Amino acid sequence: MRLTPDAAGVFPIAPTPFNPDGTVDQASTDRLFAFYDGIGADGTTVLGIMGEAPKLEPEESLAIVRSAVRNMPGKPVIVGVSAPGFAAMRSLARQSIELGAAAVMIAPQPSLRTDDQITGYYAQAVEAIGDDIPFVIQDYPLTLSVVMTPAVIARIVMASPSCVMLKHEDWPGLEKISALRKFQADGSMRPISILTGNGGLFLDFEMERGADGAMTGYAFPEMLIDVVRLQKAGKRDEAHDLFDAHLPLLRYEQQPGVGLAVRKYTMMRRGILGHEAQRKPGAALGATAKAEVDYLLARLARRDPRAAL
Repeated sequence: MRLTPDAAGVFPIAPTPFNPDGTVDQASTDRLFAFYDGIGADGTTVLGIMGEAPKLEPEESLAIVRSAVRNMPGKPVIVGVSAPGFAAMRSLARQSIELGAAAVMIAPQPSLRTDDQITGYYAQAVEAIGDDIPFVIQDYPLTLSVVMTPAVIARIVMASPSCVMLKHEDWPGLEKISALRKFQADGSMRPISILTGNGGLFLDFEMERGADGAMTGYAFPEMLIDVVRLQKAGKRDEAHDLFDAHLPLLRYEQQPGVGLAVRKYTMMRRGILGHEAQRKPGAALGATAKAEVDYLLARLARRDPRAAL
């Protein structure tokens, strides 16, 4: 299976489940991907920023890929392969594809500043991993500090036929989606898939601007799936109503530094993860924060019964 430019829908970013002693929780890993498959996710992305990828050993990373491929049969698995050097990127990319992954995701190095540096980096990355491997551009300036304009993204897309998707995570970024779709309409950029991130915070309007779906994490990925489906069906008010019901929890989960802890705690309460643990170094929720999440869940359950835990 290879990812193609017409990919669409919701690809949840998978957290990596850990046991309290810091080892990978394999049972929860398998259960997580089976859950994604069961709720109708269109694929998944592993070893992303919220997947604690830098904390994993190489064999642990490959074990995550194997679990995703095995437990989501027939659905594309995208693997984050960003690394300080191209040798490590190539090794993980090619091994992941051999295991059945559909594509890899590459983030720019934080040191890149000029347009030429950014486009040159992606050209070198493609040369390193091979132009037979489809790849996703990760555009996340808030964390990576690299600003990619729509024109730069178009240059990368046009220079690299193996680029099939943009993970759009600029903020604010609605105008960027519109600009990229305009480039596509006038022929200055070939069509690619655009999936959005930022924890889904802007998904309601991103779909209206031309996004194909979401590639992000949230403790209730079913909501993301429903919003994408409703927007594609033209049911704008229903999509916004559902989104608005989840917004308080979505916002709470977006806190810098503790957002992953919030997500893992909620997913543990849902029975998806066996533990809320992160591999050190990592944040943990205190009793007050957990009580606040529980309160938000109880309020959400009045509107969405899936939150009735």
